[in-house]
Amino acid sequence: MLQHNLNQELEWFQAIIHSIHDGVLVIDRDEIVRLINPEYTRITGVRPEVILGQPLRSVRPGAQLVDTLRDGKTRAGIYRKEGTTEYVVDMAPILLHGEIVGAVSICKGLTEVHKLSLELEKNKEKLLQLEKAMGSLYQTKYTFGHVVGAGNGLGAIVHIAKKAADSQLPVLITGESGTGKELFAQSIHNESKRANRPFIPVNCAAIPAALLESELFGYEEGSFTNAKKGGKMGLFEIAHGGTLFLDEIGELPYDLQAKLLRVLQERSIRKVGEVRERTIDVRVIAATNRDLTQLVEKKLFREDLYYRLHVLSIHIPALRERRGDIPELVASFLRTSADHPFTIEKEALQLLQQYDWPGNIRELKNTVDYSMCMAEGTHIQLNHLPAYLQQMNRAYPDFSHAASHSSLREVVDDAERRWIRETLCQFGEDVEERKKAAKRLGISLATLYNKMRKYRLLHTSKDSKSLE
Repeated sequence: MLQHNLNQELEWFQAIIHSIHDGVLVIDRDEIVRLINPEYTRITGVRPEVILGQPLRSVRPGAQLVDTLRDGKTRAGIYRKEGTTEYVVDMAPILLHGEIVGAVSICKGLTEVHKLSLELEKNKEKLLQLEKAMGSLYQTKYTFGHVVGAGNGLGAIVHIAKKAADSQLPVLITGESGTGKELFAQSIHNESKRANRPFIPVNCAAIPAALLESELFGYEEGSFTNAKKGGKMGLFEIAHGGTLFLDEIGELPYDLQAKLLRVLQERSIRKVGEVRERTIDVRVIAATNRDLTQLVEKKLFREDLYYRLHVLSIHIPALRERRGDIPELVASFLRTSADHPFTIEKEALQLLQQYDWPGNIRELKNTVDYSMCMAEGTHIQLNHLPAYLQQMNRAYPDFSHAASHSSLREVVDDAERRWIRETLCQFGEDVEERKKAAKRLGISLATLYNKMRKYRLLHTSKDSKSLE
């Protein structure tokens, strides 16, 4: 029974050695070869009947495994060549109760070594790409605490955004350019469980359509001409575990919209030139200043993707719709944009409150930065504001007067008059400049002059001559 068990153990041991995909050779303390496996024969060409039971060096003169047996030192990466066969060998002593009772060598053909080297280099390239990408990750700096007006007009919107942060669903943020869509995207990310993971912003309008797919999804080596060796990681892969912010989602090419939809549905991506898909964990926040419903009607945006993104929707109002927040915004810019705190006179602040700010908060901040630069000290006055605002204030003294209205017609007329007036101030006074103003307003030059006369906006001799 004992002999039977020993035979079974021996067979089990031999089966294990034979299943190893590296060449194995074992010698005992007398340097006699006791075991080789088929892989050893394949790599070296030495058959079992030639070497088993023989002193190793009688068959393989100069074999260094004997030295390992004698000195007990391991050896690694030893190059060997037999005829045209090249391979590398690792060697180690076999210890039993602290005594060297044999030695084993593990060999691998250079073809396999070469493949492993290529794979290692490929992985190193991927690691470098990842390190480079991680090193240049966009550092999020905004939280809901940075939202000015959260206690007023934006309070309800911040409440919705905080609720969205607790979810893993996609978020769609809409609003005019400059209203702070990325601020909300960063705040949602920083309020979520992904706060310590990457936040990757992508402007879909800034990347050429031909490159956008490879930027988002990455590509395999050789998938197209000039593809990088080792391929490239895509932004979805880099954002794994975190948030991908797709700004200007309305500019995403139609064919890529289908691929994005699949990512949202299946939570997997496929690189350009790759066959298999890989699972990813990425939260998508999208933003746009365009009306996606109109794009859907015009077949420029996929309806199924729109509804997939529109589950959690946040609309940020334009600055002209919340003028009450302008003093607080200006105060925050004055605190954070300079080494020394600035102040602003009442008349200048009133003028800022009456302007419609087509560029929204971004334009307001640029205006405050300009005014601080122009100020002689740390107090901003009316004459420190940009020229177009000063010109508007001089040309139309009632600009800063908030009129009260008693009818819808008066409200509409006043809004039209102010919009035309602000547009005119952005252009010169000759006919060609007036044409540009008319184009900006979307009306003909004749209609512009008629409205200028209606609203008593004809203040130059050039305008009078143009009407003659």
